[in-house]
Amino acid sequence: MGYEELIIRSYDPQYDRTRVEDFERKCEVGPAKRVFLFTDTLGDPICRIRNSPIYKMLVAELGNQLVGVIQGSIKLVTVHKPPNDLAKVGYILGLRVSSLYRRRGIGSSLVIKLEEWFIANDVDYGYMATEKDNKASVKLFVERLSYVKFQTPTILVNPVSHRMSRISSNVELAKLKIEEAEAIYRKFMSSTEFFPIDIGNILRNKLSLGTWAAYPRGESWGGVPSSWAMLSVWNSGELFKLRLGNAPLSCLMYTKSSRLIEKLAPCVKLPCIPDFFRPFGFYFIYGVYREGPLSGKLVRTLCRFVHNMASKSKDCKVIVTEVGGSDSSRLHIPHWKSLSCPEDLWCIKALKNEKKNSLHELTKTPPTRALFVDPREV
Repeated sequence: MGYEELIIRSYDPQYDRTRVEDFERKCEVGPAKRVFLFTDTLGDPICRIRNSPIYKMLVAELGNQLVGVIQGSIKLVTVHKPPNDLAKVGYILGLRVSSLYRRRGIGSSLVIKLEEWFIANDVDYGYMATEKDNKASVKLFVERLSYVKFQTPTILVNPVSHRMSRISSNVELAKLKIEEAEAIYRKFMSSTEFFPIDIGNILRNKLSLGTWAAYPRGESWGGVPSSWAMLSVWNSGELFKLRLGNAPLSCLMYTKSSRLIEKLAPCVKLPCIPDFFRPFGFYFIYGVYREGPLSGKLVRTLCRFVHNMASKSKDCKVIVTEVGGSDSSRLHIPHWKSLSCPEDLWCIKALKNEKKNSLHELTKTPPTRALFVDPREV
């Protein structure tokens, strides 16, 4: 058999759409020792980056065989404190290599090619996210491609039940107008790590279901409440669906039996696991912010409100939130430990020589400030 040259080129929707869909369908997401999550992009392979300001997808071919894909997006964010500490960052996601062609350098070639596109677009830093225990991904980016560990956010996952959560009568909830939400985010969160400068575009996107604030009943939102909290909700299920695979038999049995018990004896408070074995959507909570002694309780109330909103959706099975590893808000966000990830891993790389010193400061200083997770990159 003759030598076949690896070709990496831009994604062509007319030619590649069906091929990439089939390729993605065969690829699993998640740690091999636990469960797999299969994604259904609903006929749009670039759905996860389509809402970003600038984006690109690359495909890798050997002969006529599709052997790998990768996606990237570019945006302007805060990296230290405004107004001078802004940076253009490139996010790497969706790296997939066919299981038959791994350990041939295809993954690293895709990343390097995407980095070239970043550099051509004047990007300061490239970054990616993976599970801390994903040894193959960490080895590729950290050991081979010189990425540096940057943040360890916490991913919190809460199943959606048809049971409505109780909302405290001592809490007032208010849906904010987009202009008001944008102004508050810029005032209170613009110094958080990776705060997107185009926050207004995110809030105005049709996938953003709204921004809500909570404060003690009897106080005025127009004034300055003694405690308050806010968050926004993104409907990721409109972009793509997830489906669970490779789950233990015990999990399958518990899922079915818990639903049966709930129907026959609703007074029994057995936690009911949603049906994750059929394609499902999810809501993503972003922009969580709070102030005041009662703000933790207010965050929890807002999360319960989002749960009730999700319970009315046909296919929303979980609510996902990602916050900085040092963000104490995580203590007040309802979640199931068994479904959550206590330490996601973000890695970063300076793509300009003059940015290497600031990269050292970014990665060596303990991440005490909050982290803004862009819903467009989930």
